[in-house]
Amino acid sequence: MSDVIRLLPDSVANQIAAGEVIQRPSSAAKELLENAIDAGADSIQLIIKDAGKTLIQVTDNGTGMSDTDARLCFERHATSKIEQASDLFSIRTMGFRGEALASMAAIARVEIRTKTADQEIGTGVVVEGAKLLTQEPCQCKKGTSVAVKNLFYNTPARRNFLKSDNVERRHILQEFYRVAIARPDIAFDLYCNGQLTHKLGKGKLVQRIANLLGNKYKQQLVHVEENTQIVNIMGYIGKPEFAKKTRGEQYLFVNQRYIRSPYLNHAIENGFDSLIPEDTYVSFFLFLETDPESIDVNVHPTKTEIKFQDEKYIYQILKTAVKHALGSYTRTPGFVFDREQAFDGPSPAGDKPVKPPSIKVNPGFNPFEAGYGRQASQQRDLEDRPDLQQWDQLFPSDQDVSRIQQEKGNRQYLISTDWDEENKEDNGQKKFFQLHNRYILVPVKSGLMVIDQQRAHERVLYDKFKRNRENNSGVSQQLLFPENITLTENNAEILKEILVDIKTLGFGIHMMGKTTFVIDAVPAVISEEHGLQDIIEGIVDHVQINRAELKQDLQTNVLRSMAKRLAIRHGKALSEEEMAAIVHKLFASELPQYTPSGKPVLQIITNEELNDRFK
Repeated sequence: MSDVIRLLPDSVANQIAAGEVIQRPSSAAKELLENAIDAGADSIQLIIKDAGKTLIQVTDNGTGMSDTDARLCFERHATSKIEQASDLFSIRTMGFRGEALASMAAIARVEIRTKTADQEIGTGVVVEGAKLLTQEPCQCKKGTSVAVKNLFYNTPARRNFLKSDNVERRHILQEFYRVAIARPDIAFDLYCNGQLTHKLGKGKLVQRIANLLGNKYKQQLVHVEENTQIVNIMGYIGKPEFAKKTRGEQYLFVNQRYIRSPYLNHAIENGFDSLIPEDTYVSFFLFLETDPESIDVNVHPTKTEIKFQDEKYIYQILKTAVKHALGSYTRTPGFVFDREQAFDGPSPAGDKPVKPPSIKVNPGFNPFEAGYGRQASQQRDLEDRPDLQQWDQLFPSDQDVSRIQQEKGNRQYLISTDWDEENKEDNGQKKFFQLHNRYILVPVKSGLMVIDQQRAHERVLYDKFKRNRENNSGVSQQLLFPENITLTENNAEILKEILVDIKTLGFGIHMMGKTTFVIDAVPAVISEEHGLQDIIEGIVDHVQINRAELKQDLQTNVLRSMAKRLAIRHGKALSEEEMAAIVHKLFASELPQYTPSGKPVLQIITNEELNDRFK
């Protein structure tokens, strides 16, 4: 039998390693940015073309490399960060494995130009497909410039799996944001297809967050700071009232390294216990500083997952830090109790004895005697208290209640419940009631129907938007004064993708800048109480959630987002006419029982269930 085990060529081994380290253009951008930070740079430029498929270039003013290092850095496991195995347990740098450049060189054309401070002339190296093409002197500034061109050119299967330019650009922006937020002490520039899109100067963390995500975040953040022997925590968390349906702006760093940790995320969410609604998430930008020897960062190829030696303690400390910050943040006026003025009597003179109060008791009191009953007591109170003369108006008698009900009238409404077999023949008049400004109660033949008013209206609006789209009859109203809205860059990219679908619903919306849009028309169902900024952000968030989790088509996502955003909310009081209109339109739908996302709209409490409760 012939031998079947053989050593793989270095080129093949590097391509396999590249599949783990460089998964998409954003992975290459991340590794190059981290290398620039490790080089001690305080000014870094990131240049991308065609979402990184054509070019990813990072230029820094760090220490640079010598001629030998410029060539040796392309070898697998060549690194300046560690020397022996024990160094793996005290890593303070961003990179350390020495796989990034070797992996990139195996699947792209990589060009390096570098020079140290004591060199008069720099070095230029070109490697393509893991093969050295040229190495020669060149003129360049102090620091290093690495250009990765034609990524995955020799692995077409990997290149075919890349998403559209908008999607890949968003992933690069995501990595850029993580690095830029982690290091506000470094200036960053980002160029996309020849245009400067981000210019971030050195500054404080809160200013860096505002520059990346918008100035509105300055008013939405609460400072967090907690120092212990195990871990020091510093950063910002979002105020509870600004919680969103997406996990968008959630950044957790350990020793300035971005990490993913569902366990620690749970600790932060627990810190907001009972302060935010279910299925909503807050923003946070938190930095944990701990002894490098107490963590292990060498557990994942992309170094985004780490292990903690004292994970349970860090969980409790992080949760407590969040609670403490929220406790210090006063969202509502403090509990300042007014002093009861009735106790502010005149102070007794110092030269006079204090006279105890006298108590008068009627020894002949008989509560069952005429003149001592409740009505007599109330009458005496009314005689003694002129401000209680309106007792009858505040607390009407049973006869007054009946009179008020008769004056209000009994307006009856007919509801068709063809979908319910028990109500097919019930054509009696039904009356609508509202419970807790949340539920609509409708007596039916089989018992009591309970309708969630927000979900019912969501179903009604979705059906209306769907008909308008099918008939191309979306009704819009022109705004007297067009309104400008500004989104984060990630949300702006999503809005550009769904712009055509939003216009079919009646929006007149146009791009005015990179992240700014102008709205000059809105659907007729939008009233003045709806904020256009909140509506558009809600639609974008909802589209992002559904596209990531439910994999629905884009048009359906937009329709569902609009219906969910514009539906009446829980807590809104409805007139009987409004409740009737919602219920009538609900049962005109093909699926009145469920929302477009499949949640129940109504429940029926049968007569049998009610009777059982009184047994």
